[in-house]
Amino acid sequence: MTLRRALLLALAFLPLVIATPARSEPSALVQLTKLQKGSLPQVVTAYGTAQANMAARQTLMAPLSAVVGAVYVRQGEEVGKNAPLIRLDPSPTTAASFTQAKFALRVASELLQRTRTMVRQHLATEQQLADAQKSESDARSNLAALQAQGAGAVSTLRAPFPAIITALSTSPGAIVAQGSPLLELDQPQRLILRVGVIPAQAAMIAPGDRARVTPLGRHESDSGAVQLRGSVVDPATGLVPVDITLPVKKFLPGQMAKADITTGEVHGYVVPHEAILVNDRGDPYVVQAVNMVAKKVSVRILVSDGDKDVIAGPLDEAAPIVLTGNYQLDNGMKVRVAQPSRKSAQ
Repeated sequence: MTLRRALLLALAFLPLVIATPARSEPSALVQLTKLQKGSLPQVVTAYGTAQANMAARQTLMAPLSAVVGAVYVRQGEEVGKNAPLIRLDPSPTTAASFTQAKFALRVASELLQRTRTMVRQHLATEQQLADAQKSESDARSNLAALQAQGAGAVSTLRAPFPAIITALSTSPGAIVAQGSPLLELDQPQRLILRVGVIPAQAAMIAPGDRARVTPLGRHESDSGAVQLRGSVVDPATGLVPVDITLPVKKFLPGQMAKADITTGEVHGYVVPHEAILVNDRGDPYVVQAVNMVAKKVSVRILVSDGDKDVIAGPLDEAAPIVLTGNYQLDNGMKVRVAQPSRKSAQ
């Protein structure tokens, strides 16, 4: 047997050992952030229209039956105090009443004079004199009231304060009855934003709460405060009315705006919004790196504000939250943190 053949036979009886590479566990390269407790403002958002406060609104009505002689203003016009608004001419009925009142006063005055003369002559009693005096006083008061209402001449209604004409319900030549509304005035320096909120949110709002008011179509906002929170639901909208103060001369009556009302602070764990994921059932969760091993934790989102959320759940305060790369992690996977390059570290 040759030496070569002997070596081949010896190798055939040796155990066969094949080196296989070690099986590596799956891992993912992620970015982590520290889990921190904190708070964010609780905000209720509502939409509404700028309008005058009820205390700053006035409706001018016809003081008596009259003919509208002229209208000096238009709807939407801003006028100063004492500006002429409407000229009223006495209607035929009013003119007749004024004439009758003047005649009644003349008759009552003559009767009073005769009664006084008859009392001195002992031809009338003191009671008759008192009755004549009362009749004369009533006739004088009736005439004075008609004169004050403008029955005796042309009268001009004027603005009682600087105002905006928000409604005009008459026109020249119209005959208006006593008490008919002619126009509506709003004080521009006392506008409020009337918004509506759902009843569940209304309970969180209180007078004095701060608000940021943003007109629709603009990005700039102004500060305001809750003036009134209604205690009933408007049957037309199903919402609870809330009045918010507005800065002077920043809004126009009828202008629509959005109000972000801060009703308090919500405390919990504050995390970036990108840390929140949603499972197949639509439930939110986050991924924590517990000893550099991924762990999914179900959470509740208490409030959101911009790019941050306040969450609550069975979280490990010592374990960081996974941000970048969290979507690719499953429970038990190891995580790796990217080390910054020397160039970026310098």
